Amino acid sequence: MPSETSATISNRMLGNIPTDIDKSEGSFYYDAIGPVAIELELKDTQIGATLDQGFVTTAEGEYLDRKVAEQGVTRKPSTKTTGVVTITGQLGTVVKAGTKVASGTITYTVISPDEAIDVTTMLDVTVECDVYGSTGNVPAGSIKYFSVAIMGLSAVVNTLALTNGYDGEPDDELRQRYFEKVRTPPTSGNKYHYLNWAKEVTGVGNSSVFPLWAGNGTVKVMLIDSNGQPASTQLVTDVANHIEGERPIGATVTVVSATGKTIDITVQLTISTDYTQEQALANIQASVIAYLKEIAFTENYVVSYAWIGSLILSSAGVLDHTSLTVNAGTANISVADTEVAILGTVTLI
Repeated sequence: MPSETSATISNRMLGNIPTDIDKSEGSFYYDAIGPVAIELELKDTQIGATLDQGFVTTAEGEYLDRKVAEQGVTRKPSTKTTGVVTITGQLGTVVKAGTKVASGTITYTVISPDEAIDVTTMLDVTVECDVYGSTGNVPAGSIKYFSVAIMGLSAVVNTLALTNGYDGEPDDELRQRYFEKVRTPPTSGNKYHYLNWAKEVTGVGNSSVFPLWAGNGTVKVMLIDSNGQPASTQLVTDVANHIEGERPIGATVTVVSATGKTIDITVQLTISTDYTQEQALANIQASVIAYLKEIAFTENYVVSYAWIGSLILSSAGVLDHTSLTVNAGTANISVADTEVAILGTVTLI
């Protein structure tokens, strides 16, 4: 229910004053009622906002956490990206825990125990990003600096991409998990039970469940991560271990990652003079990645050629586009129920 305006409140209050009393603009009663009406409008708005926090459909932040907790649903926290980097240096130089390396402005801390570089002059160590969330996810070759120069150490690089940093679960996804639980009740290890168990694990973005996939008593659980990408080996293991502690006795459960289906885009752009080509390209990539994440594991799973075109056109910096192809064609791309669409290259011609 929308709040009343101060003018509406003021007029109603003035209407309750006897007609033989001056209540025209500038009179005592008019001036006295005005500030009160403003405060009542403010309180009315605050009451409405407070009421919204009492319902899952409109609650936000910590209030949503409290509401979904009533059904045993907990927000998945953010995690720090971890991975392996290779440090090159002189024989005998000790790489200490706490050493800082970086990719641009993103810094990582060595969390491996102190270890000396051997005759190979190279040492693999585990690092952890200094901030939580997907910020620390970087392609191979991105980590190539020491935060400060260290005697005896000459180079650092990550030979593999770092991908296991996850943002905290946003309100919309938490709300969706809550509704999945209350609208499709999990009971006795049914399909929805496995779906809920999988999505409870931090890092899981979505899941698909295939009951009886290899005969009686078998269940396959397929995953993608919170970044809309195929799940890592570690995430698959984490989900398998979680389900193992929850599943009914006798069930044989297989947990796997969806296979990535690359979506390559080629397009010719007309770009606004207010944007560089790199900025427009980055905006297109962000829009398409968000779209592919949203449609993952949906019914009749296809990547829409027309929708890709509309996303490109609506991306900041793009005035028009022509010659659009998606995977070298101009048709929708079908995605199997064992696959997840992931953005490959966006080539500007």
